[in-house]
Amino acid sequence: MTANGERVGTPARRVRNRSARSRWLRWLLGIAVAALLIGEGVYLWPRLHESWQKLTEIHWGWVALCVVLQALSMSGFGRVQKQLLRAGGVPVSQSRSVAVVYGATAMSVTLPAGQVFSTAFTYRQTRRWGANPVVASWQLVFSGVVAAAGLALLGVSGAILAGDRIGPAQLVLTLAAVAALVTAGNYLSRRPGSLEALLRRGLALVNRVRKKPGEHGLAQVTEMLGQLESVRLSPRDGALVGAWAVVHRLADVACLGAACYAIGGDPVWAGLLIAFAAGKAVGSIPFAPGGIVYVDATLIYALTVAAGLPAAQAVAAAFVYRMVSFVLVAIVGWIVFAFLFRTPHADEAEYEREFSSRRPL
Repeated sequence: MTANGERVGTPARRVRNRSARSRWLRWLLGIAVAALLIGEGVYLWPRLHESWQKLTEIHWGWVALCVVLQALSMSGFGRVQKQLLRAGGVPVSQSRSVAVVYGATAMSVTLPAGQVFSTAFTYRQTRRWGANPVVASWQLVFSGVVAAAGLALLGVSGAILAGDRIGPAQLVLTLAAVAALVTAGNYLSRRPGSLEALLRRGLALVNRVRKKPGEHGLAQVTEMLGQLESVRLSPRDGALVGAWAVVHRLADVACLGAACYAIGGDPVWAGLLIAFAAGKAVGSIPFAPGGIVYVDATLIYALTVAAGLPAAQAVAAAFVYRMVSFVLVAIVGWIVFAFLFRTPHADEAEYEREFSSRRPL
């Protein structure tokens, strides 16, 4: 019993404990961010004057090409989303798909926990286009898998071209894994009976552990399978998804390369692939909006070590690339959001509850 008459372990006490832990966590995160900033400042300070000199001598034609290539990259991902929804029987125009990609990216790179907001935003829009809950979730998951596979492929390719000890077997395995995923998904969508039998066995096992009736939850499983039958990822659709995913990633890599040329650099392209893959991989860690500080530090280090740029050029190139791929994309994304998606809809709360219950698939 406490002085306030509360029992130890009551909800109020647990809330205070969580609040105290949360404060400590915020302090630790703040200290970590400050340490990163100080570390980056110490590392970059001797090179900042040279980097500024490189930026004052910038070649604006290459910067314009950076912008065009980044727009092509965003358009490529819009095509991936469009093609996956088409496989689920949901027609959508390229302009609407790209608009959602820009809006979702702006949320992802600028808001705390931005990835959650951007995923929920994309889910809501695809549901409004006519996708059922399973197709909307499937599209989100599969587009993420394709993007991650493309990133891994670029990193492995860069390592091979750079002469690292990575044989072609890893490249073949990566491609085989993507192909197997597409084939398995298409097989199960065409033969829901196979998946239904598997899910029934799994559901029976879960219900046995939870001491529930064997048929508990079967209605929801049947409903999900009925919705999944609408997905038909044909070989043509699969090929187009893969092709546009390649365009999405390669255009982004080319944007980084153009940023290097804009400040007078001459990067090693094999190392550029490694630097790009490293920066994107680190950026997937939701530590700070847009991966600010640690993504920049990773890019600078990788451009110096792998791509062969002097430190001053690496700093300037990373600055140009991030201004285009992070700042400019975020600005365009929020403008698109303000003009196209700001108006609230009556179904917002319903889709939010639906998304929260699925998180997706």
